[in-house]
Amino acid sequence: MNVADAMTPRSEVVTVSIPGTRDDVLEYLQERGFSSVPVIKETESGEEFRGIVSRDALIERPDEDQLALLVEEVPTIGADTAIEDAARLMVDEGERRVPVVDGHLEGIITITDVIRAIANRDVDGDRIVGDLAERDINCVYAETPLTVAERELSHANVPYGVVLDEDGDMTGMLTEVDIIEVARVVEGEDDTGDSIANQDDEWAWEGIKAVGGRYMPTRNVEIPVEPVSEFMTGDVVTVNKRRTAAEAAQLMIEHDIEQIPLLSGDELTGIVRDIDLLQGL
Repeated sequence: MNVADAMTPRSEVVTVSIPGTRDDVLEYLQERGFSSVPVIKETESGEEFRGIVSRDALIERPDEDQLALLVEEVPTIGADTAIEDAARLMVDEGERRVPVVDGHLEGIITITDVIRAIANRDVDGDRIVGDLAERDINCVYAETPLTVAERELSHANVPYGVVLDEDGDMTGMLTEVDIIEVARVVEGEDDTGDSIANQDDEWAWEGIKAVGGRYMPTRNVEIPVEPVSEFMTGDVVTVNKRRTAAEAAQLMIEHDIEQIPLLSGDELTGIVRDIDLLQGL
């Protein structure tokens, strides 16, 4: 099976164009749950692929409005590449969506496309998930403010947090998609501080009063401060270690999820992410 057999063709790919703004991307990420959006530019010779804008870039660079400055260069792939090689590229580069480019954008292949191929048994899906699951599980407390939980996911460099209650039992799942759905960009002004020292400042050489303050416009991603429990998914899909990669992939496609907690009885013992199923290829 080749990339061409699994990819989303250009006619169905959602893109944004340069020139544009961050709000153009945020709309698609919130409405469709994408992790990134390809960026193109119309030129006299036709459409040119310029890169992607990810949800991480929008959160980490809240003061940047111009789309051209938020674009990231990413690896590309050819339509005749084997699915297994596409999976290897995604794993090695940490990319969830790889543009299919041959002079111009022909389409895009995503982790979900590969997961669907595994679920449909178009490629090998016989590996046992107990052998593929990660044993280090990222967890967040149910009563943690969402603003803190977002930072925790960012520092852990994972797109999810298994939510635990006060007894340490799993009670839900929080993902980056849950956070971006309720995030919004706000504008305001920040006080940069007095232009000179106050008379009581220890670093002042002589006691003189400040003559004024300075302000600068700011744009921030505003995330609700309510607890994680208000935004998490409470009905968590789980899997045991004896399930196959194909069975786990079928659950991911059916429930539109990217990771599944691994249980042994009632005990949380690991996490199976879609990228782990790609490693099985």
